[in-house]
Amino acid sequence: MKLSRILGVFCAVAVAVSLAAASAPTVTIEVDASDAPRKIFHSTLKIPASAGDLTLYYPKWIPGEHAPDGPVVDLAGLKFSAGGKTLKWRRDLLDGFTLHVDVPAGTNEVNAELDFLSPATFEGGFSAGSSATDKMAVISWNQVLLYPKGWKSDDINYSASLRIPQSWKFGTPLPVSNQSGHEIHFGTVSLTTLVDSPVITGEFLKVVPLGQNPPVEMDIAADSAAALEPAQEVWDRYKSLVEQAGKLFGAQHYRDYHFLFSLSDHVAHFGLEHHESDDSRIDERGLVDENARKLSASLLPHEYVHSWNGKYRRPADLTTPDYQQPMQDDLLWVYEGLTQYLGEVLTARSGLLTPDQARDTLAITAAELDHVAGRTWRSLQDTADAAPQLYFSPRAWRSWRRSVDFYDEDNLNWLWVDVIIRQQSKGKKSLDDFCRLFHGAPSTPPMVKTYSFDDVVDGLNQVAPYDWRAFWTERLTNHGPGAPLGGIEASGWKVVYDDIPSEMMRAGEGDERGVVANYSIGLALKGDGSVIDTIEGMVAAKAGIGPGMKVIAVNGRQFSPEVLRDALKAGKNSSERLELLIENTEYYKTYKLDYHGGEKYPHLVRDESKPDLLSEIYKAK
Repeated sequence: MKLSRILGVFCAVAVAVSLAAASAPTVTIEVDASDAPRKIFHSTLKIPASAGDLTLYYPKWIPGEHAPDGPVVDLAGLKFSAGGKTLKWRRDLLDGFTLHVDVPAGTNEVNAELDFLSPATFEGGFSAGSSATDKMAVISWNQVLLYPKGWKSDDINYSASLRIPQSWKFGTPLPVSNQSGHEIHFGTVSLTTLVDSPVITGEFLKVVPLGQNPPVEMDIAADSAAALEPAQEVWDRYKSLVEQAGKLFGAQHYRDYHFLFSLSDHVAHFGLEHHESDDSRIDERGLVDENARKLSASLLPHEYVHSWNGKYRRPADLTTPDYQQPMQDDLLWVYEGLTQYLGEVLTARSGLLTPDQARDTLAITAAELDHVAGRTWRSLQDTADAAPQLYFSPRAWRSWRRSVDFYDEDNLNWLWVDVIIRQQSKGKKSLDDFCRLFHGAPSTPPMVKTYSFDDVVDGLNQVAPYDWRAFWTERLTNHGPGAPLGGIEASGWKVVYDDIPSEMMRAGEGDERGVVANYSIGLALKGDGSVIDTIEGMVAAKAGIGPGMKVIAVNGRQFSPEVLRDALKAGKNSSERLELLIENTEYYKTYKLDYHGGEKYPHLVRDESKPDLLSEIYKAK
């Protein structure tokens, strides 16, 4: 094609894009969250429209949640009007997230009213889960809006305002244009930016600056003032996290960043990434109780990494024009898997966990995956492909079904990649170099740069030539046996089991108030003896015990975690079988397990025949 023709086509496209952007409507949305303690949010919208069928969407595919889980079931009080007259509407029969409104002639704007019903009891489900208490709330804009068909989320604009309870404070990455009392008006932004910018608000809210270039802060809401007062060293470690992430990536892709952190026992617990913030939620005492803090130490590092890996660099199939188009999750082994690894690395480098604690955590990850029976039939790739279903699967039968294992299994795989790069380059390069190449300079405001499988392979080859295509093909399709431990072993460590739980294992058992017998008899138990899961192929499952049953007694004595642990210890020096009295749907049966291996807990120990690369990886830069 000649240069003049190319320029002509380019100009025509530019004009078309410019006209489309210029004619894109601006929707006004007013959200009243003053009833947040009642777990209900009121929203009114003014939507530009013309006569005929106005097709409106309620957001279905929520970025970062990797599933069509927009909480349309909690949409209530829906009304449409124009010129003071009520308009007829009907839900689409093929898609419950689509609404059709009959707009009369002479109408240029439709008013919409709706309520969002936040779950009233503690429930999971990412941002659709419980999100409000008497003292705090998180507002996710996708839950309180509709948007018209025919526009990309990047093109349509929203002018938003929010009313919060009296005396409550708030935090958000959304630009504020003005505030009057408890009513906040935000600058007009695209629908993409609005949905990507939640608001945290509460009576007890603390702002902690973490860095200045560009600005980073924590906006923390809690159910009590005491929950916001950990030791100063906790804030220092989070400041170090920001510093270490900057050294890892070498650039930022946000104007400013807000850690939106909820501390409550009554909201859903999870982490969700946004480009200039996160939405992370843990126990009320998650910062002031040391055991609880350790167990959630890697949550904020993981979500922070997503600003680079997941928001800035994003799989092309996860970059959809709006929230109605299906997302394809096949590259979540990069999106989430690499983020999991880098989050764990930054947790160690920032001091949020000590090196020993970080190794304990890695040992538990390796042991868990080494006891996932479902690896024999479901590949790692299929855990990503099936993510929309697996995210919401129950804990029962998780070992045989598998869950969203692309987090933990790829933590091991990307460690393996890091080690290979260091070996191939004779210590001159590491995965840090890939991060700077793939996610780094130049610094930019929020934007999306897509990638494919080939782009990942090419990027790795630029850092350290290797058959990365074959490596990842094998890792994604492999069925074992056992977990992919090549990275741990090549880094100078190995997984061993003994009868002494590690520091992180003790913290986890205390938090769950249960018993981790996964690695001995193949049982995961709650503190009351309820069977969470069994490991297929291990002694308990072979004996006939399954999820949903309950251990009533051990060797004739009423069950408690301590009684079971004592029995496992005693069994090492006895030929007697372990006897469990089990209740199953109101029927009782005694099971005898021929097991004499004692308690088993995983640890990492040094392999002195190899260089200690893992300690180098975890070292602060």
